[in-house]
Amino acid sequence: MAEQPRQPVLRFEHVTVAFDNLVALDDVSFDAHEGETRVILGAAGSGKTVLLKTALGLQKPTSGNVYVFGQDIGKLNEKQLFDIRSKMGMLFQESALFDSLDIEENVAYPLINQSCIKIKDSEIRPRVEEALRFVELEHTLDKFPSELARAVVTNPPLVLYDSPTAGLDPITAHTIIALLIKERDIGQTTTLMVTHRYQDGTTMANFRYNPESSKLVPVSDHGRKLDVHTIFMVMQEGRLVFEGPQDRLEASTDPYISRFVKHANN
Repeated sequence: MAEQPRQPVLRFEHVTVAFDNLVALDDVSFDAHEGETRVILGAAGSGKTVLLKTALGLQKPTSGNVYVFGQDIGKLNEKQLFDIRSKMGMLFQESALFDSLDIEENVAYPLINQSCIKIKDSEIRPRVEEALRFVELEHTLDKFPSELARAVVTNPPLVLYDSPTAGLDPITAHTIIALLIKERDIGQTTTLMVTHRYQDGTTMANFRYNPESSKLVPVSDHGRKLDVHTIFMVMQEGRLVFEGPQDRLEASTDPYISRFVKHANN
């Protein structure tokens, strides 16, 4: 019996998003499957963040369809969209924590306020503590990892990150990417990550989390490279101009595409 094709966790079918005369996404199509990482590169204003917001249903397509967990989110009402989003983690650059809440309350917020998440009151604090341990935050109150904890506290199968290392020093940036890899590999999470740092994408593509050592290890194993399903996407003026693995990206002779790789190597 032939194996049934996997249903994508996220599918864009000829999606166009326009604001008046400005086209932010132009006929974008792709599928993202379980456990897959999509690293999204592109110049400022190329449509990267709009793509993430369209995946969340925060921005409706002008034309085309977006399917999340097999559902056409363009046909869902607000309550149905809210339920879909409860299975999605999100971390945008502007997604600051609530100033009026402490760290524990901020991380617990999705558990308490998303009615489709069935969790007993007695289970909330252990889940929050687990999420804080996951991002190695038991004994610190650094703001950014707290936002990351809030994004993963519901154990979402799909997580969207918008430039998670922007403005961070190289050591902190590496720590954040290591946490994203840990989340991906432990939960088989589908990850979409917009980034301006090519090295963030190459780390996602070439390392995996080893639960026995609690460290990142190379995906290469005695010369055999394990497939961690990392796909690079390059956006240009709203169009998806490249989609493929790292070796094809680095072999591209297109001047726009190759500039993102070359910039990382300078």
